[in-house]
Amino acid sequence: MALLVKRFEVCNVRSMKQFSRLPRRSFIKGLGLTVPVIMGGPGLALAQSNAASVLPARATKGFADEPQADLIIIGGGLGGCAAALAAARNGLRVIMTEETDWIGGQLTAQAVPPDENPWIETFGGTRSYLNLRAQIRDYYLRHFPLTAAARANSYLNPGNGWVSRLCHEPRVALAVLNQLLAPFVSGQRVLVLLRHKPVGASTSGDRIQAVQVRSLETGNEALLRAPFFVDATELGDLLPLTKTEYVTGAESQKDTGEPHAPAEPEPNNMQAFTCCFAMDYLAGEDHTIEKPREYGFWRRFVPPIQPPWPGPLISWAYSDPISRKSKSLETDPGKGTGLWSYRRIADKSQFVEGTYPGDISLVNWPQNDYMLGNLCEVSAEEAARHLARAKQLSLSLLYWLQSEAPRPDGGTGWKGIRLRPDVVGTEDGLAKYPYIRESRRIRAEFTVTEQHVSTELRMKETSTKREDVKAAEFKDSVGIGSYRIDLHPSTGGNNSIDISSLPFQIPLGALLPQRVENLMPACKNLGVTHITNGCYRLHPVEWNIGEAVGVLAAFCMTKKRIPREVRKQGTLLKEYQNLLTEQGVPLVWPKVGPR
Repeated sequence: MALLVKRFEVCNVRSMKQFSRLPRRSFIKGLGLTVPVIMGGPGLALAQSNAASVLPARATKGFADEPQADLIIIGGGLGGCAAALAAARNGLRVIMTEETDWIGGQLTAQAVPPDENPWIETFGGTRSYLNLRAQIRDYYLRHFPLTAAARANSYLNPGNGWVSRLCHEPRVALAVLNQLLAPFVSGQRVLVLLRHKPVGASTSGDRIQAVQVRSLETGNEALLRAPFFVDATELGDLLPLTKTEYVTGAESQKDTGEPHAPAEPEPNNMQAFTCCFAMDYLAGEDHTIEKPREYGFWRRFVPPIQPPWPGPLISWAYSDPISRKSKSLETDPGKGTGLWSYRRIADKSQFVEGTYPGDISLVNWPQNDYMLGNLCEVSAEEAARHLARAKQLSLSLLYWLQSEAPRPDGGTGWKGIRLRPDVVGTEDGLAKYPYIRESRRIRAEFTVTEQHVSTELRMKETSTKREDVKAAEFKDSVGIGSYRIDLHPSTGGNNSIDISSLPFQIPLGALLPQRVENLMPACKNLGVTHITNGCYRLHPVEWNIGEAVGVLAAFCMTKKRIPREVRKQGTLLKEYQNLLTEQGVPLVWPKVGPR
């Protein structure tokens, strides 16, 4: 720890009195006040850009003289936010860091509207997740000039995209998440450190003592201490830093027994990631971007995968994820058809005329999946190269749409397609963070495999008809989820895997590392496999995982136990599960069919 530029020890007074405390002025100086830090009320929490998020020194007046934390959450995505809210409402003091300047992860910084189960309007998520959805709709009702018909629609879908029942702009979700956190931020229950990244950790035996974070604005470093830690990062960044055992890529059939697993382990074979962007269409105008420097490469690029892709990646023809046969959708931004409406996040027809000059479509399409390399388990330089190339792929797709894409009327390109940097809050018009589908995963006390959730495998194992079959039941359930086992093309040369799965439970054992006692996952880094990650990685499931670990941290603080003991001792497990149920976390599914 001698290498620390700045040192900050956040101690829980009850259990960590041996560590020194810093007065308020030293604490603030250690953080470096040219970084975005949410410490105030709703006004500060709604800041949506680097400049607007910077706190002047005077804004820190009134912050606790001796900052304390019961829980450190590294990563401010959906799981991190859910964990922070759950822990705070159960009495804990929380510090949450976020690498970007937007909390919300895949819903905001990655710009992806929610992928959900078909029952989500009434059940199939936690009460707090359903409230998040309701608050997003309410935000539109309170702040946007909707048409009478749209205002009367209790199931308003602002974008009318067909991938989700709630396609919306990422800034709206950002505002709502900050509103949900605002009472705890103002009450000094939650401190959010934006633009901070973990760079080191201190451990003792099987426990994490502290996590070292660095401001991406100033380079200042801080040491965060608490009894419990949550890794809610998109790539499982805390796992190698804390020497927590983990796996990456595809496990072998020998390891998991999964029919869709490879014969040998492929640790570098991970799902493609995507640099998403938003665009609208203004007929008669010319918004063609400068030709991307790698356009020639990506225009000719044919994915080197098996079964084979039908041709160049940038074309209307793509590989159907289920049949893996060639498929194309007639797309016309002027008519709002095909892929244009797939993830459309603003349908101008639902708003008073003149509100939007055109529909806004979010591009997370098969054509901009980047599958030539990974962002984790490689050097920082290699990761940066892959990210830069992924951005070039997305910009090349945009340029193709503007200039060469075959139109239904026989022409080519739509010059009126306009990149919308303002929608995603960046200068280059691409989302603040790539859309991550797969990360490092803990070696967990229990790992969910294909055999636990696959419709066909469960039918075979239980000799049950399709309409009656259920996923494996877990006595230590801490929540539920449902999505098809959906794997995008991978960096190891595999085409999509998209197979039917059953509504499933989230076992507590999948949230507990085999060895480390005080670390819990809250993103895509739980105890699943390369295969089952495909159904556990989506928005409502990530939220449920985060909420479950936030409640678990509070429960363990109250009971003076470690998470592993809760799972092992029946009475403790039942008490914890009752607490989850009381707070609106469903643990079992009613009878529903497969996906």
